[in-house]
Amino acid sequence: MSVNIIQIILVIAYAFIAGMGSVLDEFQTHRPLVACTVIGLILGDVQTGIILGGSLELLALGWMNIGAALAPDAALASVASAVLVIASGVDTKTAITIAVPLAAAGQVLTIFARTIVVGIVHKADSYAEKGDIKGVGRMHLVSLAVQGLRIAIPVALLFTMSPEAIQAALSSLPEWLTNGLSVAGGFIVVVGYAMVINMISTKHLLPFFFLGFAFAAISELNLIALGMIGLIIALVYIQLSPKYNRVAGVGATEGAAVGVDEFEAELEDL
Repeated sequence: MSVNIIQIILVIAYAFIAGMGSVLDEFQTHRPLVACTVIGLILGDVQTGIILGGSLELLALGWMNIGAALAPDAALASVASAVLVIASGVDTKTAITIAVPLAAAGQVLTIFARTIVVGIVHKADSYAEKGDIKGVGRMHLVSLAVQGLRIAIPVALLFTMSPEAIQAALSSLPEWLTNGLSVAGGFIVVVGYAMVINMISTKHLLPFFFLGFAFAAISELNLIALGMIGLIIALVYIQLSPKYNRVAGVGATEGAAVGVDEFEAELEDL
């Protein structure tokens, strides 16, 4: 589809915001579901943006920075893939396939940007020694802008290439490479789910987790029905489980109250 200059400016501006969001981790503007939806809204195809974002979110589910280890960059993968699909006409399956190398490229750019920021931090130190608080604040903003440009510049370069050139470049990729990336993407989804489950798993609640997959296989049930079933099961479980309703030496009413307090405490721990 053809895009006008206003759309291009808005996409680049959002790419800048997504780049900053990837290091702030506060507003989640870099997450695939959010970024692809916004890009779809700007380019006039929200449905495609949501579908692509949901698919990429499964890939990026387990991407997280742990200590000094940097995760693949979800911001570049999300914004660039959305631009390729909506503006350049690349099919969704191909975009999902190339999202993995895009994330790896973004990871390299992140390291490069953080190397640049080291010099900015030293400048902030010199301002701090002088007691110049505003100078320190400016250096924080400059370092954040470097992260924004890390995404905005590659996305801007995509608009300098014609859709035909992009399609030709992607078509020239050998089949063994695209198939390998598809398989790798599938493995990343599994690893992402495993990491999330490992963090939030509670042994006595895992049966309900697997029960959800059984209900999801029933095609007649939509997300609203599944949500209602889950809520009802949770309420019945709380009411019937001895864990939340029976406490030694405490009356039934008091025991139920204590049980609810325990349940709320577990939710806070999760």
